[in-house]
Amino acid sequence: MFTGIIEEVGTVRHVQGGVLVIACSTVIDDTKLGDSIAVNGVDLTVREMDTTSMTFDVMPETFRRSNLVEAKAGDRVNLERSVRPSDRLSGHIVRGVIETTCVLDSMTPEGDALIFRVRPPAEYLRYIAVKGPVCLDGASLTVIDKVDGTFAVSLVQYTQEHTNLTARQPGASINLETDIIARYVEQMLAERLATS
Repeated sequence: MFTGIIEEVGTVRHVQGGVLVIACSTVIDDTKLGDSIAVNGVDLTVREMDTTSMTFDVMPETFRRSNLVEAKAGDRVNLERSVRPSDRLSGHIVRGVIETTCVLDSMTPEGDALIFRVRPPAEYLRYIAVKGPVCLDGASLTVIDKVDGTFAVSLVQYTQEHTNLTARQPGASINLETDIIARYVEQMLAERLATS
């Protein structure tokens, strides 16, 4: 489990087959083999590590659902260590289970903020609620509006400076994790209606 507060932006060092190697420094501290690290919001298990990088195995299902399938050496990725019971939950509960990718439509400055508008596949839009939480490339954000098949979040300066989001260009693929509570409610209501 994660909070969606990005700790470091690492750099992809190597990708081949199902092996992903990421250069990093901050998230290495206090991490051991077998720990979970969110890479662009994807919960991956540390298989190997040294003082400058971590190695992960990535399953075909993970590649199919995330933008890690497009990763290449030199790409910047958002990194977060898993939450401990004693940590503050500053963002929201993030599972690290990417459901799909969405497309970056636009980035529009608004004062010191940056409005980041994305277009998810239509079937995922129903899990997006204005003023509700959403996770984009592992970053916990709040939805500020939802129109014409898109939704928008506002990136404060800290998020702009400490994630890879502002390096993206319109048309880029962004990992999406919707709020799990919406999914649970939908499933419970569907089961209730099916038995009525």
